Amino acid sequence: MEKKLEALLEEKFQKNLDNCTKEELFEALLIFTREAAEKLPANTGNKKLYYISAEFLIGKLLSNNLINLGLYEEAEQILKKHGYELCDIEELEQEPSLGNGGLGRLAACFLDSIATLGLPGDGIGLNYHFGLFRQKFRNHKQKEVKNPWITKESWLMRQPESFQVQFKDFEVESVLYDIAVPGYESGCGRLHLFDVKSVDESIVSEDSIDFDKEEIRKNLTLFLYPDDSDDAGRKLRIYQQYFMVSSGAQLILRECEQKGYDLHKLHEHVVIQINDTHPSMVIPELIRLLKERGFSMDEAIDTVSRTCAYTNHTILAEALEKWPMEYLEEVVPHLVPVIQELDKRVRSRYEDESVYIIDKDERVHMAHMDIHYGFSVNGVAALHTEILKESELKNFYDIYPEKFNNKTNGITFRRWLLHCNRQLSAYLETLIGSGFKKDAAELEKLLAFKGDENVLQKLAEIKLEKKLEFKKFMKETQDIELDENSIIDVQVKRLHEYKRQQMNALYAIYKYLDIKAGNKPKRPITMIFGAKAAPAYVIAKDIIHLILCLQELIEKDPDVRPYFRVLMIENYNVSKAAKVIPAADIAELLFAAADVSEQISTASKEASGTGNMKFMLNGALTLGTEDGANVEIRDLVGEENIYIFGKKPQEVIDLYASEGYCAKDIYGQDKMIHTLVDFITGDELLEIGDEKSLTRLHKELVGKDWFMTLLDTREYIRTKEQVYADYENQKEWNEKVLMNIAKAGFFSSDRTIKQYNEEIWHLK
Repeated sequence: MEKKLEALLEEKFQKNLDNCTKEELFEALLIFTREAAEKLPANTGNKKLYYISAEFLIGKLLSNNLINLGLYEEAEQILKKHGYELCDIEELEQEPSLGNGGLGRLAACFLDSIATLGLPGDGIGLNYHFGLFRQKFRNHKQKEVKNPWITKESWLMRQPESFQVQFKDFEVESVLYDIAVPGYESGCGRLHLFDVKSVDESIVSEDSIDFDKEEIRKNLTLFLYPDDSDDAGRKLRIYQQYFMVSSGAQLILRECEQKGYDLHKLHEHVVIQINDTHPSMVIPELIRLLKERGFSMDEAIDTVSRTCAYTNHTILAEALEKWPMEYLEEVVPHLVPVIQELDKRVRSRYEDESVYIIDKDERVHMAHMDIHYGFSVNGVAALHTEILKESELKNFYDIYPEKFNNKTNGITFRRWLLHCNRQLSAYLETLIGSGFKKDAAELEKLLAFKGDENVLQKLAEIKLEKKLEFKKFMKETQDIELDENSIIDVQVKRLHEYKRQQMNALYAIYKYLDIKAGNKPKRPITMIFGAKAAPAYVIAKDIIHLILCLQELIEKDPDVRPYFRVLMIENYNVSKAAKVIPAADIAELLFAAADVSEQISTASKEASGTGNMKFMLNGALTLGTEDGANVEIRDLVGEENIYIFGKKPQEVIDLYASEGYCAKDIYGQDKMIHTLVDFITGDELLEIGDEKSLTRLHKELVGKDWFMTLLDTREYIRTKEQVYADYENQKEWNEKVLMNIAKAGFFSSDRTIKQYNEEIWHLK
């Protein structure tokens, strides 16, 4: 490896390991690692998976790929020999801006596990040039600017394939880039990313995300989830989605034809996993393409229905996409007859309008099409799947009970333990051996050390070490001085009302007022938020504004600051440091440093979550509602090793059904909650923040509160205070930590992918 790095440095820069810059060394390492991955044998078989997703939040790849190639320690030693630290070199990497939140990170973990298990499978997505956006804080508010990441040397490898994608009035050329996905001590998969050849980055100004949404040839692959608050934005979403699935479908069929497969037996050689509804148009597009190849409509529909499977990730309306037929007629009119035929066939079999693909308002329900014309429908946590079957998709479950199944989400331990927390990983290896690196279930061997005070003490020491690393990072990147002895309480996830960052903010108000009243906590508390709000999501941006106002209020209050802090990390995915710090850097530091994991969504609304799994693996205790995978965490670790609060899922579902929830009543009857909510528009915050924004949020909480924040606030505060009190008994706390780490193995994405393969894909 050393000789190859020397040769690369000489060839590119006429330098060697002793006189090159860090930037030059990073580039040489990237090329070396990329070529090593490219040389791995492809995972092959008679049947191949194509995982189609709008997002792949792959994070930085250098460290992950070195680990999977078995080269991390060697690289570390070589660099150290020449006076470099590998961690410093890693920080130079730009994070691919190909995803936003849990959906994209899950897809990335899945590709890693697919490759690791030796399964033939590739990802299909889009090559977004600017990703979602880079978040900046200005005047205590979120400002969105573009986030360019593609450099001359990157993991992207241009492929010779190109495809023509036809829209109503014009055609574009789709070009293909691949990113190699090496498995852990295994073969290699691919992430196929399509880009429009005519893309033009210059149409977006430097300090914004504004662009002409109608310049489709130029803007098609610039942004992930472009603002859809107007007709042009909504149509752009359709252009993007069709571009992705048409390019992907053409690639799939070309690969099959090159292998000489009979397309009438497509399902014997291909399975397409539709990740949420963004890729749903792959169904009518495949049918159309097969008809072009001489298939009858019946043959094409039957073939595609045996080939496609659908994963539902949420019951929220924004992810269960419904597109007006007039939009489809304007963008992809050649798909409309196929969709109409699919709907016609549904109508001929069922009288229930709720299961039609095209509703009375002429909207096309993408999820309905996936369910009718896919062979599998899975939820992503046990609770979520039951809610799909019993309420949200009950009418479909009654028709197709055999299609519905559960595949609880998972995370790849290679990134979220082996790299994220090398100290913990190394220590676990001394206790239980190295088997857990391949089989996460072996973490259960840790249970043999329950009650071992030396082990518990060592776990506490590792946590302190990770806190010190995070402290250093925050000082260097944001000039914030943290107290490593404080309780670090973290909520990092997409900003959405159902995730209830606003409830956490109400706790911050409670704690501020409590300390001002003279009740100082036994130990300092540091509450950390990290979140982006969609540009058009006004209330979500108001919540960010509230948190940032609270941060300033507390930072400037000498009575409170020594005991309590509220910090929101700017651009959680990338720090505001001079060097761009990849998402994984911040995320990995936070997951490893956290004591408390906030998973406080409205019960029944979070499908699964994966952040809860990453925190658990790194020894943070969950404070959460009975929602998503929190339920399975509780079942694994026991009630005594998790903190569950709030109304149960069925109670919440019943309140929605009966319209029995009234925030105004709680606000009027509960003096404490009244005080907390009114603080939002009190003098202290109005002096700092924007009256319009704070008043709008106050009105939303009192007048609507669609996700029932106030319903659980009192119990949340009580439970959170209990968490902090329990932390003072470090022996018992670390017993809980040990139990959580030991039971985290279930949430390996390797386990999830094995289940997908055994029960849905049948690849090998």
